[in-house]
Amino acid sequence: MTMMKFPKDFWWGAATSVTQSEGTVPGDGKGDNIWDYSSRVFNNRFYDGVTTQDTSRFYAEYQDDIQRMQGIGLNSLRTSISWSRLIPDASGHVNATAVQFYRDVFARMRDAGVKPFVNLFHFDLPMYLQEQGGWENKDTIAAYRRYAEVCFEQFGDLVDTWFTFNEPMIPAEAGYLHDRHYPFVVDFRRAAQVLHNIVVAHCEAISAFRQTHLPTNIGIIMDVIPVYPRSQNPADLKAAHMADLFYTRSLNEVILKGSYPEELVSILKQYDQLPAEITAGELDLIRNTKIDLLGINYYRPRRVKTRDSEPNRHGIFSPEWFFDAYEMPGRRMNTSRGIEIYPEAIYDIAKKIDNEYPDIPWFVSENGIGIQNEEQFIQDGMVQDDYRIDFLKEHLYYLHKAIQEGSHCLGYHMWTFVDCWSWMNAYKNRYGFYRLDLDTGEKSVKKSGIWFHQLIEDNGFEYSKE
Repeated sequence: MTMMKFPKDFWWGAATSVTQSEGTVPGDGKGDNIWDYSSRVFNNRFYDGVTTQDTSRFYAEYQDDIQRMQGIGLNSLRTSISWSRLIPDASGHVNATAVQFYRDVFARMRDAGVKPFVNLFHFDLPMYLQEQGGWENKDTIAAYRRYAEVCFEQFGDLVDTWFTFNEPMIPAEAGYLHDRHYPFVVDFRRAAQVLHNIVVAHCEAISAFRQTHLPTNIGIIMDVIPVYPRSQNPADLKAAHMADLFYTRSLNEVILKGSYPEELVSILKQYDQLPAEITAGELDLIRNTKIDLLGINYYRPRRVKTRDSEPNRHGIFSPEWFFDAYEMPGRRMNTSRGIEIYPEAIYDIAKKIDNEYPDIPWFVSENGIGIQNEEQFIQDGMVQDDYRIDFLKEHLYYLHKAIQEGSHCLGYHMWTFVDCWSWMNAYKNRYGFYRLDLDTGEKSVKKSGIWFHQLIEDNGFEYSKE
């Protein structure tokens, strides 16, 4: 057994988002966001028909939940602010009840020794903006900047670490190309416009933050899916190159290097898929915007191979024209989610950051395992989730290895703190250190929560890779 010790002042915490955890109560003044709307109007798409109203009750129970954070030793927690709670309608008025709520949340977290990491946008566009075109509409960029300014003004004295977006690729890819999220559009060119506008909005928020002169930090959180080819055959290598170009470099390079990859621009020109509205001023803004901190979300690898068949060139343009998914024989699976478990990728991500973005401090902002029917593992009133502890140990082993080799990783946040509502799966898969009983509302610590507390106390853990 070897003791895996982590750097002093390492961020040990968890991550969540408001739509997935807050819920609503009568008189709270909150307006609808796209998930409130779609989980009602397209209810059949959501597992067991659970809507955003029936989430983890943080809005009503935040004082107790903050004590629970403290109870398992968290020194930090990433959450978000609900844009549609803070600015509920198109009039632009600020909801004073929301201001008081978030101020109390952040102040109590600080008092409990839990540093609030606050994200401005986690997929939850206000419905009044979606009705005006959403992220396809340039006016949404201005509305987002104004929302960010309100947040900095109202909460800047309580928040040390800000993030503009969580996984900015997802609203474009899942909402405008692959029919997973509302508004359920399938159109690459529209998806590209959405992504570009989100990138510009990110830059506008950074600009607004710099103008406040707050002595704090701001960054962004990326969803990183490392790409692995089936083989070293040139055709498979090309497939992996294209998957990485479309799904990783298209976003990483514009945010972290200040411009879109030339190869991507050339391909989109060839297929007439460039966004219709990109200005020179926007490209200048992108080029001159720098972040202070990078969050990396990692859940699964992407394995690809060269295509087995020619795509339908008369169909809808898609990155998948250039590669096929590859199901590697013997891969280890989380059968609840249908995704591969591959801890080694944490190390590969760390090395990629070290090599390509060496001046940007970073941390693991999400990593976790969702399990269906977790109640089957309850013994003596507690979920005995040894599988989650094993998952943690394996991923932290590879993160520790990268840190020992010099990677500038500042922390690790597990998804999530209390079992939360997921975007289409609702409560099908459970991720939390605390179990939520949907019938009674009771929240009870799992075995993994106790283990994580000890990890934080020791700032490390004993581990044998054999």
